[in-house]
Amino acid sequence: MSASSATKKSEMLTQDVLAQLDEAIHKVPCVGLALDESTDVSDNAQLLVYVRFFNQEKKKFCEDVLGVTPLKTSTRGEDIYLAIREMLTKRGIEPKQVVSITTDGAPAMIGREKGAVARMKEDNPELISYHCIIHQSVLCSTLSDEHAEVMNTMIKMINFLRASSSYQHRMLREFLREVDANADDLLLHNNVRWLSKGRVLERFWSIRREVAAFMEELRSQKATEFSLFLKDEKRMDNVAFLVDITSHLNELNLKLQGKDNTICELMTAVRSFQRKLEVFKEDLQGDCAHFPAVQDQVQGQRDVSSFGDFVDKLIVNFSKRFDSFRFGQQLTLFIQNPFLITDTLVVVVTGWRSCPGKRNLLLREMNGANPEVKGMEKGLQQVTTQI
Repeated sequence: MSASSATKKSEMLTQDVLAQLDEAIHKVPCVGLALDESTDVSDNAQLLVYVRFFNQEKKKFCEDVLGVTPLKTSTRGEDIYLAIREMLTKRGIEPKQVVSITTDGAPAMIGREKGAVARMKEDNPELISYHCIIHQSVLCSTLSDEHAEVMNTMIKMINFLRASSSYQHRMLREFLREVDANADDLLLHNNVRWLSKGRVLERFWSIRREVAAFMEELRSQKATEFSLFLKDEKRMDNVAFLVDITSHLNELNLKLQGKDNTICELMTAVRSFQRKLEVFKEDLQGDCAHFPAVQDQVQGQRDVSSFGDFVDKLIVNFSKRFDSFRFGQQLTLFIQNPFLITDTLVVVVTGWRSCPGKRNLLLREMNGANPEVKGMEKGLQQVTTQI
């Protein structure tokens, strides 16, 4: 098959997939969108839009990429709004069909007056906006000044070994193979990838002794500075702590990713992690059972209770970010199992009767779901009617 024939066949398949997606979207009364604007390696701003809707034929929720469009100049809220409108018009979706929108919380997205969401609410006042839960969890884990300084030094050292000289990089890989290290290379850090920081640290920690030995063989001022860094017990204690805590944060991040996750499952993962933080805080006062890298580094010879301050910061940040979900926590309990209704939840439902807009929104989201959810819809209507 020639190159032109293969290209033509790929284009035909693409058009067919798009046609099937458009057909399914046109049959539903409402959709939800998720937006992300990012800059690629060529400094081109790209707007990625995902769509989620309930497919009546397949009887399940479907998620797919609605489109990717470049933002050729500026990335203001107005530019993002116009790009979204153009995409919706092209795909035959009315603004009134969009009932919810999820963003990363950037000012261009959620600005009160000129943000993209604010402009879309002018077209649909009932539009509900959400801040991505994964992005919020990442914001909660911002490093303190001390840990950020250690992390930046680590990144500089890895870039020095991997990117400053191709010859030096080849020598490092050959050295790691000769000494039969656990890995044959270091990983580069990428700020765009949420899991990158933890994986970079985990890889370094597994071959830290070999890296230190290789660094001592180099004859340069930078290599000497990094060798001193690797011999500094306090800084290496910080590195060990970062290895462990980023591993726990990455575990949470992975639980929040993937398709077909409901808000119930996502918030359960977040609540569980919040409880784990309390355990981690107590563990740092003891034998560090949940911090194997710290345990291996200090060998019980140094006090690591100061790391509890960072865990305290995580506890406060998660509490601030996710306190607004407390009402949702009671509501998700009702959605998961309506027979577990408590007096507190009845009071909440009472408030919903006085606010038909919110009640109708919940019923609309439940509408068209599986028989169990339909039964809950009927139960909610009965409860609000009786009250």
